[in-house]
Amino acid sequence: MSTAGVISLERDTPELARSYEQAGILQFHHGKFLIGPLALKSGDHVLDIGAGTGRLTEFVAGLVGPAGRVIGIDPLENRIAIARLRASETLTFDVGRAEDLSRFGPAQFDAVYLNSVFHWIADKQQALREIERVLKPGGRIGLNVQDPTKPHESRTLLRKAIEQAGFGERSSESHRVLGATDDELRALFAETGFVEYRSDLRSLVDLHGDVRSVLGWSEASAFGNFLGGFSQAERAAIDAAFAALIETKRTPEGLRLERYLRFAFARKPGSHPTPSVS
Repeated sequence: MSTAGVISLERDTPELARSYEQAGILQFHHGKFLIGPLALKSGDHVLDIGAGTGRLTEFVAGLVGPAGRVIGIDPLENRIAIARLRASETLTFDVGRAEDLSRFGPAQFDAVYLNSVFHWIADKQQALREIERVLKPGGRIGLNVQDPTKPHESRTLLRKAIEQAGFGERSSESHRVLGATDDELRALFAETGFVEYRSDLRSLVDLHGDVRSVLGWSEASAFGNFLGGFSQAERAAIDAAFAALIETKRTPEGLRLERYLRFAFARKPGSHPTPSVS
């Protein structure tokens, strides 16, 4: 797994959080592909790690019904502030990180999921250990993650834009993520006690109305880490090159960009009957 560069949680702002909420429908639709295989049912207790502004968490709360409970956590306070506007008797939000779930007791959840979150986590093994601890026997985990062997189309174009702007030697400073391959995920899940691991790489399509939408989504989803190592003048040059490259992806429906995510599922061993995650 790539560990180049540092991902900061301190660069997020209320403005970025609001932009994320407005544009987050893209991530919401991708996240729904996680939920079906978890086979959630009425009364389930579910943990959403990296809940952002809570759009998908709210959807899940509707699936588990009034007898269930859903908790969403995220390390970014600005996003949790928006998510709390969605709170209800069965849906709560709090600031928290995947690597430390000590606020939760053992075997508390039927399912845990991470939607486009795992590639921001540096200590993936610790996060999975914590998830395994808070899952009930037979509990399910689902996540999607960027696979470094198949980067998003926007990331490929961004790297090319950095080179065109004359900063090719600094391309590692752009929109850093800590992705994982199928082999790396399989090993991590096995090391942390999960069974019945399976994953598949999916191609998803984002449609944007204009270049500003693409740049806004890139900045908001990276919570301030998009081109975070560059000065304002350097960013302006890169943004201009990036915008020109993005325009080559225009179709009658809008700017069409492919996003690639690896979806992975497994369960905690246990004798309790649980739905299949296949």
